[in-house]
Amino acid sequence: AGADPLSLKRGIEKAVEAVTSELLSASREIETKDQIAATASISAADKQIGSLIAEALDKVGKEGVITVEESNTFGLELELTEGMRFDKGYISGYFVTDADRQEAVLEDPYILIVNSKISSVKDMVAILEKVMQSGKPLLIIAEDVEGEALATLVVNKIRGTFKSVAV
Repeated sequence: AGADPLSLKRGIEKAVEAVTSELLSASREIETKDQIAATASISAADKQIGSLIAEALDKVGKEGVITVEESNTFGLELELTEGMRFDKGYISGYFVTDADRQEAVLEDPYILIVNSKISSVKDMVAILEKVMQSGKPLLIIAEDVEGEALATLVVNKIRGTFKSVAV
């Protein structure tokens, strides 16, 4: 009580700088799978979880993404998903290829990346014709796919003309 708030703030900031500097000088890179397992085991307070995290990092690499999820089943499980995963899913439920898991999975698709909205089929006719001729599926990554363009993709998917997914 009675301390100057500004002096207190400055003191806390100096302490944060000192602690940060000390932590940075004491830190070291971990690179091997064993080092990763040891560090993860300490962080999780569980050796089995640490080993699983090290295995996951070994499989996906330093730039990979690891997602930890709760499950209704007992135990620990590592599931590797090849390819890409999007935070936002398919635009329409009609694009689902696996109804049980509510997933849209395409094997070796052409990928169309558009930095705008697609609303007109005219914008896509040439591409759609080439994709249909190839017999390969099409993944469309766009700001949005709507109106006539979305309806055309859905109708072609339902009819089996060609597989596509818009995200």
